[in-house]
Amino acid sequence: MNIVKILFQYVVFPGFIFTGVVGLFLTWIDRKVTARIHWRVGPKWFQPYADFLKLLLKETIVPEGSSKTLFLLAPLFGIISMSIFAVMLFSMNFNPTTTFIGDLIVIVYLLALPAIGIVLGGSASKNVLAGVGASREMTQYLAYELPFLIAIATIILKAGGSIKFGEIILAQQAGGPFLYSISGVITAVVILLTIQAKLSYVPFDIPEAEQEIMAGPYIEYSGVALALYKLGRAMMLFLLPLFLISLLWGGFADWWAIPKFLLIIVLIVLIKNTNPRLRIDQALKFFWLGLGVLSIIGLVFAYYGL
Repeated sequence: MNIVKILFQYVVFPGFIFTGVVGLFLTWIDRKVTARIHWRVGPKWFQPYADFLKLLLKETIVPEGSSKTLFLLAPLFGIISMSIFAVMLFSMNFNPTTTFIGDLIVIVYLLALPAIGIVLGGSASKNVLAGVGASREMTQYLAYELPFLIAIATIILKAGGSIKFGEIILAQQAGGPFLYSISGVITAVVILLTIQAKLSYVPFDIPEAEQEIMAGPYIEYSGVALALYKLGRAMMLFLLPLFLISLLWGGFADWWAIPKFLLIIVLIVLIKNTNPRLRIDQALKFFWLGLGVLSIIGLVFAYYGL
């Protein structure tokens, strides 16, 4: 029975199927809001599911000369990591005592795997433009991960030094959300902008810039493999705002989490539609000199209890 329960959690709820279905629906919200901003009607609610099904029915073409095994396995990195992340996130929000030492570090590693999968897939395809996109993905990852880790360190400091995800949530339930402080606001801004980069949304869609490198690391992907990449991105769109709520806004184990979640989604979509794409050198400066300094300021404020 335990094996059946574990399989259900990872495959059905809150893992792969549930997270994927909700994530695809959120991509429709993104597309609909974007269309309205552009004075267009936008797609019907079922369009993301139709697009996903269409890709599943198409042939997966493996480019000649590519590393076939790595090319086909790379899209699974995001799917598997997000399924595990979903189970951990929901489990520790609804039952914060089910935690273990260093689970927050495990989550940080899980959040790195989708980017690694994109880099490996783009590199394995042996396409010049895909290689450029993979290079940009890795460079951007190294850029945004620094302020992201400093922001995580700030949260650990505010939680009394605990690296247990459940204890971070319990600390907020006892003393109030970390967001309601100067350091909390600064950390929220840093994490929100790194989420934008993790999703490769404008202004950080540099790795797949269609006008420059024609989808970058995804250029050789088609069929099921491309569908898995898109599904992994959709799952991240669902889980990353919940992660932010868990770290700074008291968790999502109550109904108040719904308006919080929708607010973060709206902010992500607005940022996406009101900014031009940055160059990779501009992104590096922004994350290291801009957000990096801001995250350090937040860490200092947290040290002094602000």
